[in-house]
Amino acid sequence: MTGELERQVVLITGAGRGIGRAAAELLAQRGAAVGVVDVNADDALAVADAILAAGGRALALPADVSDRAAVLAAAERLAGQFGPLTGIVNNAMWIRYGAVEGVEEDVLDRMLAVGVKAAFWGTQALLAHGAAEGGAIVNICSPVADLGMANTASYTAVKGAIGALTRQLAVELGGRGIRVNAVTPGAVPTPGARAIVNEDGYAIRRRQTPLGRLGEEREIAAGIAFLIGPDASFVTGEILHVDGGISVRSM
Repeated sequence: MTGELERQVVLITGAGRGIGRAAAELLAQRGAAVGVVDVNADDALAVADAILAAGGRALALPADVSDRAAVLAAAERLAGQFGPLTGIVNNAMWIRYGAVEGVEEDVLDRMLAVGVKAAFWGTQALLAHGAAEGGAIVNICSPVADLGMANTASYTAVKGAIGALTRQLAVELGGRGIRVNAVTPGAVPTPGARAIVNEDGYAIRRRQTPLGRLGEEREIAAGIAFLIGPDASFVTGEILHVDGGISVRSM
């Protein structure tokens, strides 16, 4: 374990698998105490146990992030064990793709609850259980917020809202010393993504990416760690694209 982030206490949502897990493990490797929030209790416990076994600091916090009280309670537990929060990574997402005419109300409600409302609850958790001043919020955005993609109206709406919220909160919270940024991953075959994107879909994404390959979870986690850490102390309101160049490719 290195000490670069040893004074950090960071709550990470959707940390049971994929990018969230990679971020939790990397931040812990660099010295941070991490709160592993996931709706799946077994996944949260497995990640926290792995971090502890490697000599890091972690606390499993099973919670549905669409539930404001549950997120605030998770933050309170993390602060109670490791001290005031210094960061929040709003990573959790629930995704369904489909043509706009077929979008069902319960599906849209769930995507908005996990993808947008939970970012508000995470922000409130940092404000309620963080230090008096300072801290960092990292949201997870998507290239579709700028580019658009067929059959992703709901997902695009969620990630567009996250991009706008990131910029607005950077202005609103800057006076308190809180930095607010976002990471935009490219195509990364996480367990959750593989449930909705098949091999043909990933072949298309690979061809569309200027670097000619898919991303890896650890590469996205590195972007998150940068924005959480001290090297980004004068960075706020930014959308960091860790996407292999897909966001600047002319389709």
